[in-house]
Amino acid sequence: MNHITEKFKQYHYTVTDRFIKYVQIDTQSDPNNTTFPSTEKQKNLGKILVDELKQMGLENAEMDEYGYVYAELPSNTSKQVPVIFFCAHMDTSPDCPGKDVKPIIHRNYQGQDIVLPDDPTQILSPQNHPELLNQIGNDIITASGTTLLGADNKAGVAEIMDAIHFLVQHPEIKHGTIKILFTPDEEVG
Repeated sequence: MNHITEKFKQYHYTVTDRFIKYVQIDTQSDPNNTTFPSTEKQKNLGKILVDELKQMGLENAEMDEYGYVYAELPSNTSKQVPVIFFCAHMDTSPDCPGKDVKPIIHRNYQGQDIVLPDDPTQILSPQNHPELLNQIGNDIITASGTTLLGADNKAGVAEIMDAIHFLVQHPEIKHGTIKILFTPDEEVG
């Protein structure tokens, strides 16, 4: 086992915590609004991301007037290596309610139907979703049944933030420059 694999094993895994936090922030875009971003509430998540990036030591993190969040983790190697670019969008679909999201972690899934408590007619069943059977033994996160979850693309946002946090905590892991961009309004074009 190499030293990087060992570091990952020792890492206090927080991506789920970040994801749960982010999905509870209403960031729905609005296809009928001509402003950019289409909703100001998308900037609420942007401000949180800038604050978290700065707390990690990325003092260059900023959000522009349109809600785009930019940051850069400088290279920590003298080798010439390519720049890596991580990008995800912060907005969620306007097709389903996005306010008051109540994420639920279904721990150690064992193949049973998942009934969403706020609308018991919403049932995730392996009969209708056979891919659930590939998740036996894993945790599954859903909404409560009356809202979207926002995994598209707050899962990506959480993963990027967690990866950057890990690299900041472990400077012995060498990397080139990493550029980060979080965008508004992907759901509405």
